[in-house]
Amino acid sequence: MKMPTTLIRGGLVHDAVHRDACKADILLADGKIAAIGTDLTAPADAVVFDADGLDVFPGFVDAHTHIGLDGYGIGYEGCDYNEMNDIWTPQLRAIDGINPRDPSLADARKAGVTCVCTGPGSANVLGGTFLAMKTVGERVDNMIVRDPVAMKCAFGENPKHCYRDKCDSTRMSTAAFLRGALMQARDYGARKQAANGDVTKMPAYNQKLEALLPVLAREIPLKAHAHQANDIFTALRIAREFDLRLTLEHVTEGHLIADELAKEKDVPMAVGPSLTFASKFELQNKSWKTPGVLANAGCHVSIITDNSVIPQQYLPLCAGMAVKAGMDPFDALKAITINPAEHIGVADRVGSLEVGKDADVVITNGCPFEVMTEVRAVFIDGARIEQA
Repeated sequence: MKMPTTLIRGGLVHDAVHRDACKADILLADGKIAAIGTDLTAPADAVVFDADGLDVFPGFVDAHTHIGLDGYGIGYEGCDYNEMNDIWTPQLRAIDGINPRDPSLADARKAGVTCVCTGPGSANVLGGTFLAMKTVGERVDNMIVRDPVAMKCAFGENPKHCYRDKCDSTRMSTAAFLRGALMQARDYGARKQAANGDVTKMPAYNQKLEALLPVLAREIPLKAHAHQANDIFTALRIAREFDLRLTLEHVTEGHLIADELAKEKDVPMAVGPSLTFASKFELQNKSWKTPGVLANAGCHVSIITDNSVIPQQYLPLCAGMAVKAGMDPFDALKAITINPAEHIGVADRVGSLEVGKDADVVITNGCPFEVMTEVRAVFIDGARIEQA
C-alpha cells in the first residue's frame, strides 16, 4: 500500500544525531524520509503539515518491553510473556503470542512510541526470542522491523523465585542451567556440522538447541535480565566464556559499578524500569541517576519501560525523570531514540531523523520529557496516526 506524501513544514527538528536543533522541513514519501532541509518544495499531491512553533522528533523507541504479550486489563487470558512449566524455553518466539489489538499499543503510538522490542519475560533462565516491531497494525507479521532481535535470558531473583520448589533456588544453579544449555547447543551444532548434510549421521532434531545456534553463531545476542551488580558480572562472565554477543537489561545497580561497565565497550545497556516501587531486594538501589551516571562514564545507554511494568506511553516521561536526576538532555533523547535502535539492531531504519530512514516522526508543542507537553501528530511509515 502506497503511503501518502507529507511535507512537515518549518518545525524545530531534533534529529537525535546533532546536539543542536534546527528549523527545517521534512518530506515523507513512500514510507521513508525523502528529504530534510529548508524551503523544500512539496509535490502537488502532498499533504502539508504546518509545524511552525512545534518540535519535531524521531519516533521514540523502547529496547525492552513485553507489550502485546501482557494484555491490558485482562489477567491470565492475556498473560503470554512467561512459560511457567519449563525453566528453559529458548524455542519460544514472541511473534506467536503478540496481540496487535491490545489497547497498550494504541496508547504507545499516540504518545509517539513508534517502535518497540518485545518478547518473553524473565521467569525463565532462557525465555525465547524478542522481536522489534512498529506499534501500529492489524497483523503482527506486517509490523515486524526485525525478528529475531535477541534471545532472552535471566539472572537474579526471578528464576530462583519462580522455580524454587522445582529445580532452581540459587544464583549458582541459574548460571549452571545457562551454561549447560549453551554447552549442549554447542555440541549439537558441532554434530550437525560434522554430519555434513548426511541425515543418517545428523543428531536427532532438538527444538531448544536449534533455537540457541544463532546465539552461539553471534547472529543474535543474549538479552540478559540482570538488576544486581553480581548478576550483571555473571552475565558478562558467561558471555565471555562462550564468545557471545550480549546486551544488559535493567542494570539497576549500574551506577554502583559504572567504572567497570565503562570497560564493556561492546555491551549496550538498557536501564529501567525506574518509575516503580522497589518490590524486591535486588531493586533496593534503584535510582533515576543510573542512566546519566552510565552515560557520563561512556556506556551505551537506553531508557526502558519494561511495559507493562511502566505503561508504554510514559517512555518520554522516564527520560525526563533521568534528566531531572542529572542526565544530559541530549543523552536522554538519544536514550529513547537512536540508542535503543542500535541496542536492538534496527538503527538502519529507525531512531533518528535522517534521509532514507523510516518516516517515523513525532511532533509536539514542547519538550516531550515534560508531563504537560502535548503530542500534536505522530507518523509511522509516513502514515499519520489517529490521535482520538
